[in-house]
Amino acid sequence: MTQVSLNHIALSYNGQHVLKDINLEIAPGEFCVFIGPSGCGKSSLLRLIAGLESVSAGTLTIDGQTINDVPPAERNISMVFQSYALYPHMTVYDNMAFGLTRQRLPRAEIERRVMDAARILQLEPLLMRKPGALSGGQRQRVAIGRAIVKKPKVFLFDEPLSNLDASLRAQTRLEIARLHRTLASASMIYVTHDQVEAMTLADKIVLLCPAADASGQSNVVQIGTPLELYHQPANLFAARFIGSPAMNLLKASLQTVAPNGIVTMLQGQHCAVGVDGDELAPGATLTLGIRPEHVVLGQGERRARIVHVEALGEHSYVHLEWTDEQATLVAKTQNEELRVGQNVAFSLPPRALHVFGSDGVALRRLPLDAIVRN
Repeated sequence: MTQVSLNHIALSYNGQHVLKDINLEIAPGEFCVFIGPSGCGKSSLLRLIAGLESVSAGTLTIDGQTINDVPPAERNISMVFQSYALYPHMTVYDNMAFGLTRQRLPRAEIERRVMDAARILQLEPLLMRKPGALSGGQRQRVAIGRAIVKKPKVFLFDEPLSNLDASLRAQTRLEIARLHRTLASASMIYVTHDQVEAMTLADKIVLLCPAADASGQSNVVQIGTPLELYHQPANLFAARFIGSPAMNLLKASLQTVAPNGIVTMLQGQHCAVGVDGDELAPGATLTLGIRPEHVVLGQGERRARIVHVEALGEHSYVHLEWTDEQATLVAKTQNEELRVGQNVAFSLPPRALHVFGSDGVALRRLPLDAIVRN
């Protein structure tokens, strides 16, 4: 069982920070996903762990051993890249066995490892084919098999599904999840820009932002389980990034603070939320957040005009515009009768609202919401 630790890790190029003050513990057998916008340093962080980049500051350890200066080949890590990087003139078997042959392992041991990996990845019927005769998903499974046979302590995946079409991505995602359960002793670190991959594969998500947006602090925005990041975003960056469509964010101002929460002014109407506002002053600028699936259509005192409907079959996303100040809102619904131009009532349940201060940090929720209908 392998633990990976990053302590105050930094990476700079010519004095420009790419990664700043990264502190992270990846538990033995954990599936950890790095996600964030382009330029946030997620692939650079993966390459640091692999040894393909040199740490500018901080300490990187695997099982308690500092590996800052350990060459990549001696870290007992396997990496699966976005491109399959298979040898086109070799068979699937030879591609998977190549690294072991270079290590001069006994032929029987090489065959045992390759056949075990082929069984896990359902590649046994393809072992004598060459990469040119394989589909994209099959080639990616071969690349993963080449990593498995090395029996590494840590698997690193750098956007391995980006070159696959939608159906193959879904299929290969399931295979990677099954592989993680099969190889439960190995830690896996996975980089992606795809939220579906992050939410469905990860035990832990590390959300990163670009160093230029880190305000002098770490690139790490939030660390948690997929549902923690979705239901409890720590700040506005996390609220905007996690979720598709993103969380609705609405400008409001603080009216009063009570023991059971706060009352805000939202688009000319009072809106109560059960969060801790003891540190706030009346009139403070706030941002209220609510997920599209939590907006209740067809009831409530607020009204809006439908400006767009995205009908997806199992549900629809309805884009609303408040006619007084043209604030926009997206609601998820199964009502297929709604049409552009209609005026509809809606409400914002207090229990579903998030509140972010002027610094963008989420306010702490209280056990009970203020008993006021929005």
